[in-house]
Amino acid sequence: MTYIAPTQDLLLALDVCAGLGKLAEQPRFAAATPDTVAAVVEGIGAFAEGEWAPLAQAGDRIGARAQAGVVTLPDGYAEAYRAFVEQGWNSIAGPEDHGGQGLPWSLSVAVLETLGAANLGFALLPVLTAGAIDALERHASPAQQALYLPRLISGEWSGTMNLTEPQAGSDVGALRTTATPIEEGPHAGRYLIRGTKIFISWGEHDLAENIIHLVLARLPGAPEGTRGISLFIVPKYLPDAEGRPGARNDLRVVSIEHKLGLHASPTCVMSFGDEGACVGEIVGAPNEGLRAMFTMMNAARINVGSQGVQVAEAAWQRARTFARDRVQSARAGSPAKTPVAIVEHPDVRRMLLRMRALTEGARALLYYTAGQVDRGALGDAAAQARADVLTPLIKAWGTDIGIEVASLGIQVHGGVGYVEETGAAQHYRDARILPIYEGTNGIQAADLVTRKLGLEGGEVLLGLLDEVRRGAGEAPALAALAAACIDATCWLRDEASLDDRLAGSVAFLTMCATAVAGWQLLRQAEAVGGTDHALAATKPVVARFFLDHVVAPAIGLAGSVRAGAGPLYALDAESLTA
Repeated sequence: MTYIAPTQDLLLALDVCAGLGKLAEQPRFAAATPDTVAAVVEGIGAFAEGEWAPLAQAGDRIGARAQAGVVTLPDGYAEAYRAFVEQGWNSIAGPEDHGGQGLPWSLSVAVLETLGAANLGFALLPVLTAGAIDALERHASPAQQALYLPRLISGEWSGTMNLTEPQAGSDVGALRTTATPIEEGPHAGRYLIRGTKIFISWGEHDLAENIIHLVLARLPGAPEGTRGISLFIVPKYLPDAEGRPGARNDLRVVSIEHKLGLHASPTCVMSFGDEGACVGEIVGAPNEGLRAMFTMMNAARINVGSQGVQVAEAAWQRARTFARDRVQSARAGSPAKTPVAIVEHPDVRRMLLRMRALTEGARALLYYTAGQVDRGALGDAAAQARADVLTPLIKAWGTDIGIEVASLGIQVHGGVGYVEETGAAQHYRDARILPIYEGTNGIQAADLVTRKLGLEGGEVLLGLLDEVRRGAGEAPALAALAAACIDATCWLRDEASLDDRLAGSVAFLTMCATAVAGWQLLRQAEAVGGTDHALAATKPVVARFFLDHVVAPAIGLAGSVRAGAGPLYALDAESLTA
């Protein structure tokens, strides 16, 4: 398959959903002119098509390999990553005072989306680095920022986050990694780190000259649970006096996981301090590491939602190409008995339209969320609160959409879609981790009906849903879904027990995400309708399909929201699992 970047749809989403034009009116983002935005989106499209997409198949079939503590990638990856760094693609949204371009974060989301659709596993590398940049920019000391940020922003060095431990899983408060103060010697004032972390994406590799691990650990005498966690910078190579990679730190990759998909992304088991000499430096205040890590995780959750869009785009492109090329059977009801391309058959058209509508709907939600994040960065507290509500929606629903579209892609291919040589199966395998990454989708739904529902007494979420309802215009299904979401929000806030809220949380999240995505798609259709825009003919059709076939059925989830926790506990654990 030849990947073609969806440049026009990205530009439309950035304009209508993220509102880049309005952002560029602010001095901080004045450089984000229409010409600059178009140049970035078109440029990264050409780069992804030419440099990263051709490596995707080798990344899947050969994958990352570990031997004697060294992780290597297939031929071509090092050169492609070097080109990515040299052309400045990693620095789009980085602060200018540390070598970044200072452009809106929404535009960096477009860069990562394009790269990920071309090669999902490879694009995880800059995604993790972006999260490390965000955490250090907000929580590190000026000296730490001066040392680490320029090299992370350029991409010369890459970043990771190290949370999960074998015994802890999603319960971060159960971690056992320790940080012991160093009292004397050349590293006095720093800490000795000891522990094991698992599921560390790009924890070791041979592409960047240094890897900066952000590690959660516990200081001596720290409180139990999440209140006693601190964050540490733990470089693979300790920087020397000039800031260059110096002595090798006492950390190593134990192994890389043998995974269902994302074979180009080395998922590492990392061991810190086997020789008692792993040096780290604390970020921020002691016992406040989880706050700093959540800064990293919130951006990562939006980027994982973007990965759902990425894999959906890749699966959709592969399916549409196959449907145009595969000739089989005459069109039903046609007087001619000549076989036609399968794109002419009604059910194939239904699947292709659903794939496209879901992909573009998730993209619309993604850039609406990113635009709110940018406004929050400008000091708009209401936009930041809205971004907080939108984050679990795009992470959970966006990744669920990635799986559905990838599954439909296999179905369009028929039997050959189940055969690895066609490439359709890779998208499905790659997509399956996304609902698990960065807090499972169940955790996202729980977050929505607890923390996010409680923002300003529920008024943040209610205000968003009311805006969707008022923006529905001549789309009665969208207005009805928004009204159903508002009713469900009030019931969850005012009447439901905690168990009942959690029992209905996934259905509620799906309803809300579908409503916001449908609203944003409708806005796009209205923006291009009756113009000479490249998408003027297609976007209204895609939006109408979404409203009729995705929004309308979502109204029926209201019953699941209100069903309560009773059925979940009607059987005891032994009977349920017998």
